[in-house]
Amino acid sequence: MMANPHAGEVALTLNGERQVLKLTLGALAEVEAGLETDTLVALVERFEAGRFSTADVVRIVVAGLRGGGWRGSFDDLVTGEIAGGPLEAARVAGALLARAFTVPR
Repeated sequence: MMANPHAGEVALTLNGERQVLKLTLGALAEVEAGLETDTLVALVERFEAGRFSTADVVRIVVAGLRGGGWRGSFDDLVTGEIAGGPLEAARVAGALLARAFTVPR
């Protein structure tokens, strides 16, 4: 599966399978419901400043996977193997946020 960055998509390999992630409106609502801050803007600011938590990364990646049609659970992600490890997961989370809040040119 190819990820379309103009559609806000980001690719991630989970358990050897390439997944396409996207932060849909429903996925963003899911992220916001579990935030330790009061707004998504505060979360974006934390990512921009490099002050995000592992829980932030997991929450965003799970929401992005679900927005891309994945049917797994939080536990499936935290017990799964992400190609590139935690650094790749953080990169994907940051890219998802950036693409969700950037207007394509």
